Amino acid sequence: MAKLSDFELQLGDKCVLPLVIGGMGVDISTSDLALEAARLGGVGHISDAMSPYVSDSKFGTKFQSTKRREFVKAYSLDNSLHAKWDPEPTYKATYNQVQDTMGRKKGDGLVFINVMEKLTMGNPCETLRARLEGALDGGIDGITLSAGLHNSSLRLISDHSRFRDAKIGIIVSSLRALKIFLRGAKRVNRLPDYVVVEGPLAGGHLGFGEDWKEQKLENIVSDIIQYLSKEQLPIAVIPAGGVFTGTDAVNFIKSGASALQVATRFTISKECGLPDVAKQSYLQANEEDVEVNLSSPTGYFMRMIKSSPSLQSNVKPNCDTLGYLLDREGNCQYRDAWERGPVDERGVKLPISEKMCICYHFMRHQCYTCGHYVYRLKETTERLPNGEFYLPPMEHIFNDYMESEDFKINVAKAPSDSVEKVTANS
Repeated sequence: MAKLSDFELQLGDKCVLPLVIGGMGVDISTSDLALEAARLGGVGHISDAMSPYVSDSKFGTKFQSTKRREFVKAYSLDNSLHAKWDPEPTYKATYNQVQDTMGRKKGDGLVFINVMEKLTMGNPCETLRARLEGALDGGIDGITLSAGLHNSSLRLISDHSRFRDAKIGIIVSSLRALKIFLRGAKRVNRLPDYVVVEGPLAGGHLGFGEDWKEQKLENIVSDIIQYLSKEQLPIAVIPAGGVFTGTDAVNFIKSGASALQVATRFTISKECGLPDVAKQSYLQANEEDVEVNLSSPTGYFMRMIKSSPSLQSNVKPNCDTLGYLLDREGNCQYRDAWERGPVDERGVKLPISEKMCICYHFMRHQCYTCGHYVYRLKETTERLPNGEFYLPPMEHIFNDYMESEDFKINVAKAPSDSVEKVTANS
C-alpha cells in the first residue's frame, strides 16, 4: 500500500516531501514549527498576521506602542482614518520575523510565509507591498497569498530582484477564483508555482458563502486539475482542509494532486504557538462543539470552537494601537458592532455577539479557530492520568502523515517520566 513518503513535490528545481504545514496566525504556526517541517524535508509556513505585534513580542521592537503614541490623542471611534499602519514599520516587522527564521533554517525543506490580502491595516496597497518585500528581502523560500483574490499582489513586487526566484502560490476555494488570479499573473508574466485548494472543512476563515456545506474539496480539486491540464499550465495543486491522515493525502495524490496542506493536527504540537490551555480545549472538543459563524469582521465565514473566549466578548476597539483590519476609509465591522451594542442598567457594554475584535483576540490567542476534524485530535495522542492529553512534538505528527497506511494513526505516547510526574501531581 502506498504511503505519502513514496511521493515527492516538485517546485521548479526544488524537490521536497509532499507535506505542507499551513500558515496559522497570529504566530500559531511559529518559526519553530515551520523550521521543523523544513528540517524534516517538507514545507512549513509562518504567518504575516499582525507582524508588528509578533516582532514586538519576539525582538523587543516597539511598533505597536509607537503607533499608539502617535495616534491616541486624535483617535475616536467616529474616525479611525488616521490610525492606518505606515509601510516602514510594517516592512521592518515582517523582515525581522523572516530573517530570524531563515537564519535558523536547516534541512532540505522549505519555509514559506502566508500573506493575507484582508490584512488591510488602514493602508491596503502600501502595507501589502511592505509585507511582501519584507518577506523577500528577509530570504523567505516562498510566499503563499491568502485571504483574497490578490488581483494586484504580483504587480506590487514585479520589479523585486527575487520575484522569479522565490516560490509563489495562492490559496483559492474555487476554479473561478484561480482564473481571476491567473489573469493578473499573466499580465506580469509570472504564473504561480503552486495553488493551495482549500475546501469547506478547513480551519479559520473559509472562502465560501452560505453554501459551504454543499461544497466538496474533491470536486474543486478535480475541476482545477482538469483546467490546468487543459491549459497546459505546470502548476502544482495542493488540496487542504480535512486531510486528517496520510492515507487521505495519498488518495488525493493518486487523483492528480502534487502535495497536501495540513494544519489542525499540528495545533497540539509542542512547537505550535497556541497556549497549552487552548491546545487542551482543542483536544477536549467534540463534534457538536464546532461551528461556522460570521463573527469575523473580515466578512468571511469562520470555523471555530464554540467555547472560544473571543465569542460574546465586549472588549473596546483599540484601533489606535492595533487596527490591522481597518479598511482604507478607517472602518471596521467590529467597531461598528461595538458602537451599536447595548449596555446594561449600569451603563456597562454587554457582550457583542454580532462580531468579534479579531485583532485583540488573535493577539491573545483567544479565538479557537480549527478544522472540522478538530474533535478527532483526541484519537491522535495519549490521555494522561490527570485527564489532559499529551502534547506531542511536531516530528511525531509529521512522520505519522508520511508513514500512515490504511487511514491508521500512530498515537503519540508520553515519555514514561512525564506520565509519572503527572500521576504524582494528580
